[in-house]
Amino acid sequence: MKRIVILGSTGSIGTSTLDIVSKFRDEFQVIGLTAGTNDVKLEEQVRTFKPQAVALSDEAAADRLRARCKDLRVKVFGGQEGVAQVAGLSNGELVVSAIVGGAGLMPTLAAIRAGKCVALANKEPMVMAGRLMQEEARKHGVSILPVDSEHSAIFQSLQGHRKEDVRRLILTASGGPLWEMAREEMRDVKPERALQHPNWKMGAKITIDSATLMNKGLEVVEARWLFDLPASQIDVLVHRESIIHSLVEYTDGSVIAQLGLPDMRTPISYAMKYPARMVLDLPSLDLAAIGKLTFQSPDHDRFPCLGLGYEALRIGGTMPATLNAANEVAVAAYLQEQIAFHDIAEVIRSTMDAHNPREVESIDDALDTDRWAREKAGVLIRSMAPSTLR
Repeated sequence: MKRIVILGSTGSIGTSTLDIVSKFRDEFQVIGLTAGTNDVKLEEQVRTFKPQAVALSDEAAADRLRARCKDLRVKVFGGQEGVAQVAGLSNGELVVSAIVGGAGLMPTLAAIRAGKCVALANKEPMVMAGRLMQEEARKHGVSILPVDSEHSAIFQSLQGHRKEDVRRLILTASGGPLWEMAREEMRDVKPERALQHPNWKMGAKITIDSATLMNKGLEVVEARWLFDLPASQIDVLVHRESIIHSLVEYTDGSVIAQLGLPDMRTPISYAMKYPARMVLDLPSLDLAAIGKLTFQSPDHDRFPCLGLGYEALRIGGTMPATLNAANEVAVAAYLQEQIAFHDIAEVIRSTMDAHNPREVESIDDALDTDRWAREKAGVLIRSMAPSTLR
């Protein structure tokens, strides 16, 4: 029985992981769970899965959970240090990292340093400090297994092939909820419209990243570090049906792709059971019913965030961490209707322009950059808010 810890258990990836565990109780035991502020949902999970330890990054939420779980044999930790403690539980074997945003960096690193294999659904650790994350994984003899549907598809399409035979990786993008919308129409689109993704059920932040195509910008950076290939060998292709999850082209012209219905339980289960596969109660892919698969080149003019991802990777050093932090702050401001949709890219661009990048020699370099970029993006948002609010 594999003992697992889930970081971000109350989010969409976390709940999907627990759904898999509930169907394979003889194969997986949940020993640790973490969340941010949702103590109510975490309590439900504690009572269902009976982990030995849990943590909430919000101290007040942790206090509430302790009071309500006094009848249970579970240790409740609070704060970021508490989350890191659960990530590194000594008897854990696999840590599913599903915390959204830069907050996932330190707990994921704690898991790696504790010698745990990581199923990585969180893009940001690799974006902020990809080289260091891989160095730590090699040092501690653990694997980082991708859970993002795109990176899982590439990982699967690379199996049994030589890295030197790879010509390029092709990340597919759904195009998000606004792909058909004209540029002028997109400028002031409201959050409720931008959150209506046609194919995937995801959290609000990730859905907005899909709407701006920043999710692909972040995924390009992540792919560079997961698969040790330069940006020149990583392309993006818009595929509206979300059936082909990504492709690998080889030097002889062969292209190998991974196909499947848009359900995150497939890549999650692959990482959980790797190298074996699990028997999931999911419908088969019916290509005849789908009828056709379509492909388009990304539109950098309407979706400048994708280009910003490539630019951050080209500059390197602390620039990807700047990109990520500025995006998180801008998306949060947009969801609160403090800025307009088109301002998200402007905030990121202006923050990157103001940044003086340096090499990421230590994790503190990434964290210091993250703090600086968040502050800078906040200043920019406050300066533009009066003109963008309607």
